[in-house]
Amino acid sequence: MSVVVTGATGHLGRLVVESLLERGYPAAEVTATGRSIEKLADLAERGVTVRRADFGDRASLREAFEGADTVLLVSGSELGKRVEQHRNAVEAAKEVGVGHLVYTSAPRASDTTLILAPEHKATEEILAASGLNHTILRNGWYSELYGQTLEQARAHGFFVGSAGQGRIASASRVDLAEAAAVVLADPVPHDGTVLELTGDTAWTNDELAGYLSEILGREVAYRDLSSDEHRAALLAAGLDAGLADFLVGVDGNIRDGELSHTTSSLSELLGRPTTPVTETLRRLA
Repeated sequence: MSVVVTGATGHLGRLVVESLLERGYPAAEVTATGRSIEKLADLAERGVTVRRADFGDRASLREAFEGADTVLLVSGSELGKRVEQHRNAVEAAKEVGVGHLVYTSAPRASDTTLILAPEHKATEEILAASGLNHTILRNGWYSELYGQTLEQARAHGFFVGSAGQGRIASASRVDLAEAAAVVLADPVPHDGTVLELTGDTAWTNDELAGYLSEILGREVAYRDLSSDEHRAALLAAGLDAGLADFLVGVDGNIRDGELSHTTSSLSELLGRPTTPVTETLRRLA
């Protein structure tokens, strides 16, 4: 059964391809796609088919998806453009007769105030209306995103935010990629399902400070700011206003509990407990 993975030049897509191969999936049945196939040359050397695919170019998507039984649509990274880009991918998949499409969405996309959710909700609706057999993987917050927090703590002994005591049920990209590979290898049991994929436990920034203290061997504190103070600090650090507003918005979502929900779906797909955030941080340290 042939599998196409989009975004294979990015973090998650690449890990999905690696997980498929590690699980013994035949390289000849895997196609890795991206806008720059030069970045996929090492996969080609291992027998993986590589094809160019640009979400803004439906013809490239049709060519990339041709002959695929299953496609993993890794959500695009261009905020504000993703709905039309994802629509192109869904329509291209339908046009060439893809048997099953798996989409990486956001936590509780249809019922959340999460700042990232609207484009994912719209994509889920496009997919539902397409008539394609499909599975939605609502990936939790990536633990790896706290690598920058680790470096801030290493340099200064503290990190700042405006998330209050909100909890984060983060999951590692490696776990989420492995879960995607499980579904891609046998999609039929998951047809029509929406899987909320989170870490087994949720933690606060105060708890994160404790984890970082242990990992770095120095006292680390979390300084909780108001949203306005947080925005001012980010601007003072050199971030542009758009990114600062986005990060403050995410912390507001965390403060409101939008990333605190835990489920067992990810650990059930993996057949083991999810990777703790501490393990991911130790790897990044």
